[in-house]
Amino acid sequence: MKKVVLFFAICFLFTSSIGAQQPFDKKLVLKQMMLANDYFMQKWPDVGKTIITNKERPSNIWTRGVYYEGLMALHEIFPKEAYYDYAYAWSEFHKWGFNGGNTTRNADNYCAAQTYIDLYNLEPDSKKLKNTRANINMLLNSPQLDDWSWIDAIQMGMPVFAKMGVLEKDNRYFEKMYQMYMYSRNKHGDNGLFNPKDGLWWRDADFDPPYKEPNGQDCYWSRGNGWVIAALAKVLTIIPQNAPHREQYVNDLKAMAAALAPIQRADGFWNVSLHDPTNFGEKEASGTALFIYGMAYGVNNGILKKETYLPVIQKAWNALTKESLHDNGFLGYLQSTGKEPKDGQPLSYDKIPDFEDYGLGCFLLAGSEIYKIK
Repeated sequence: MKKVVLFFAICFLFTSSIGAQQPFDKKLVLKQMMLANDYFMQKWPDVGKTIITNKERPSNIWTRGVYYEGLMALHEIFPKEAYYDYAYAWSEFHKWGFNGGNTTRNADNYCAAQTYIDLYNLEPDSKKLKNTRANINMLLNSPQLDDWSWIDAIQMGMPVFAKMGVLEKDNRYFEKMYQMYMYSRNKHGDNGLFNPKDGLWWRDADFDPPYKEPNGQDCYWSRGNGWVIAALAKVLTIIPQNAPHREQYVNDLKAMAAALAPIQRADGFWNVSLHDPTNFGEKEASGTALFIYGMAYGVNNGILKKETYLPVIQKAWNALTKESLHDNGFLGYLQSTGKEPKDGQPLSYDKIPDFEDYGLGCFLLAGSEIYKIK
């Protein structure tokens, strides 16, 4: 009897150890990512089809650019030819160019360059980066630093500079990226868009004090803060270890993660309004996915303590895959486009957002980083 008890005790300890070493089922994570992505690719087989909501828009706007960021992240961990072909066909359709022309200061427009550079790195061809080089060099060689006046732009634009700096082996891109980031952080609005006291960001100058939420707290929009922590994680993924200003990005990511972990909802999501659950405070998937991505990167790279943040990540991914992901791959509880908690409300499991692409991109980014957790 004692031997039987000892045997089961050893088995329990062994399985517990294995479970501790493998916090996620990688095969399941990949399956969930592929399910969500397949749903979208089947719904949008024509990569050049315009997007019609309140008006007609080309398919290389920022929402689709964010989707392709996620698709390339999926392709990195599971290099399926169909994913590459889908991204390549999209890029070819748009002639590797940008919405609104190929000389644009609007980061939403040149967000697509993140995917163009990824595809170039997989198979170099000068045509892929002709427009990207021209546009980013225009930004690089002008003195203007205030382009990123809304925090979403940090994610749309910052990784492009990081990728170009690596590609061209030129620190000028890293320096310009840093200057533009710090202008958003410290100068836009009255005193910058980042509040070091709370470790969170105001969406733009319209939302910094004296603007308040109904409960008297500052307005910190979930997805807006998600864009920033995702940008920091992505840039840190791209730039070399000895790149200038790396420590600034590490410290800001740590500050944001420390601010976000305590305000996670009991169900694993984050509120649309991070500090006011009474102002459309229900669960929301896109901000939650971006927070997962940022925190998982931090854990994977020794920036964040695994014992502190892994439970937060697990709880959030469990919420996304059990309460947002449908059996057919559709994602619920995604807030439509906007800039504050009230936009696109109310949310629900079945409600279709005005654009289905960027939320999927966020989900794929989150899953790709979870897949790498050891």
